[in-house]
Amino acid sequence: MYFAALLARTEDGWEASDTELDDVETLSDLTDLAREASPDDDTVLVLIEQEDAWFGVVRIDGEDDPRIYISDAAAAARSSYGEILLTAELLGKEPGDDGPDLDSLDLDGTEDGEPDDDDDDDDGTAAETVPHSPVGDTEILDDLGVSEKELRALGADDALNSIAEALGASEVLETVR
Repeated sequence: MYFAALLARTEDGWEASDTELDDVETLSDLTDLAREASPDDDTVLVLIEQEDAWFGVVRIDGEDDPRIYISDAAAAARSSYGEILLTAELLGKEPGDDGPDLDSLDLDGTEDGEPDDDDDDDDGTAAETVPHSPVGDTEILDDLGVSEKELRALGADDALNSIAEALGASEVLETVR
């Protein structure tokens, strides 16, 4: 089960809104959705969690590029919402560094050196491609009261509530939950 919410910082504090991600297909779509929540270019946080598996925070400050933190990249990679957040840059890859284009090689399965099936996750992604660890900007919430150490210590089951509490936004987040 997924939960996603937008927290927009305003002059009067934080405002929360439940958000549907069904029409969001790219990080750019998500960024645009968040920017619409704050017409004054204030800070907007997109909080996403998949129950007991992973959580993610996307921070948009005005027209700056989004900053992203994901608690468990491998768990997020198995999620359609997580795949939106897991950019090549976030995973430490250079653009276009997706490995060889296997479709263009005309492989018939008899080649030497094929990867062992044990090296693949359930979704066919090589295990070493996406780590079972946090990725992204660990200092994403430092100036808002959640240190890198505190962020890394959060479990997927209570992370969003803990973050909202530290921001002073737990009541407004609870209204959309």
